Amino acid sequence: MGVRTDRQPHVTMIRIERIELREIILPLADRFSTSAGAVDERRILLLEFHDADGSREWSECVAETLPTYAPDTVDTCWLAISKWIAPIVIGESFDSPDLVDAALAKRIRGHRMARAAVEMGLWALFARKSGVSLAAALNDKTRSPAPDRKPRSKVESGVAFGIQSSPELLADRCRAAADEGYRRIRIKIAPGADVMYVRAANDALESRIPLAVDGNCAYSLDNAHHVSALEALDSFGLSMIEQPLGHDDLMQHATLQRCISTPICLDESITGVERVAEMIALESARIVNLKPGRVGGFRQSLAIHDACAESSLPLWCGGMLETGIGRAYNVALASLPHFTLPGDLSPSARYWAQDIVKQPWTMDADGTVEVPLDRNGTGVEVNEELVDELTVRRLTLGQR
Repeated sequence: MGVRTDRQPHVTMIRIERIELREIILPLADRFSTSAGAVDERRILLLEFHDADGSREWSECVAETLPTYAPDTVDTCWLAISKWIAPIVIGESFDSPDLVDAALAKRIRGHRMARAAVEMGLWALFARKSGVSLAAALNDKTRSPAPDRKPRSKVESGVAFGIQSSPELLADRCRAAADEGYRRIRIKIAPGADVMYVRAANDALESRIPLAVDGNCAYSLDNAHHVSALEALDSFGLSMIEQPLGHDDLMQHATLQRCISTPICLDESITGVERVAEMIALESARIVNLKPGRVGGFRQSLAIHDACAESSLPLWCGGMLETGIGRAYNVALASLPHFTLPGDLSPSARYWAQDIVKQPWTMDADGTVEVPLDRNGTGVEVNEELVDELTVRRLTLGQR
């Protein structure tokens, strides 16, 4: 099937016969540390969708082992998909991927990462069967006055560094990343591993590229030491301070944003388009980090994208240490017009000694990643032999 280049409506029906769940364990190239802890490997939940006509597509659930970032975990998502979500979609016919999230939302509250893994996979399958890239399928559903607008062919790549063992090591890694061409560096911080580390990174970069920090909810305005550190960080001219306060907070972030000039970026607090509206009303932050798995999938992501565009609110696509499968979904989303800041779209080799796609993601010398607009669906080919070797748990749902 060739790739369609037009943007005219094309009726495609998807009818899932079965979903195969896989849990794999994939070692990281380097330990990744945040305020919530450190990981050397990831338990990863993969889904393979089988359509009634024989079409297949893969997706990835971004949930972690422990509920430190979100309530969802690999185990809760496995349960939610197998017991509640898969029965809703298997055997049902959908003529638009928009309808999948609506069907799930009517019957399931929460479980956003589990719902996203299924909903986003059906978006990719819909794109594959329609003969278009996933980026083009998403682009068709955004609100825009320009009917000939197309997704970008390249997206800007940023890199995230976990908490390092010393400020000097962080400075060295920042210099190396700038030399490699990354468009933005984001460093994880925590109380006691913040001001000295940021000063070292800032001095090393010499304003060559934007520097951001991510607090992962580790700070509190009730702690004088935390407040002092946040005030000190405000003096470095950072591009953003991401989610320093509570994971579901909007009010305290609004208080902090009034006191500092550095833009606050919200991540964990943004679980849907309604939270964006509340954030704007309260002036809690000036930037949004959008992770499709966190908000329940692409339908909500598109609504957030359009709301940010209408409010001229800067937006970027965050990452969850995805494999090459999950990276394909983020790259497709980041190709939409209002993703105005570099996202967490690093090459496969940055995080994995060996990725599970046959052509690992790479970054060009100019710090960009190519969007596979000339390939149907996700645009990646899964190394199924490697996935088989890494699989520690497997379940088939639906007809064999």
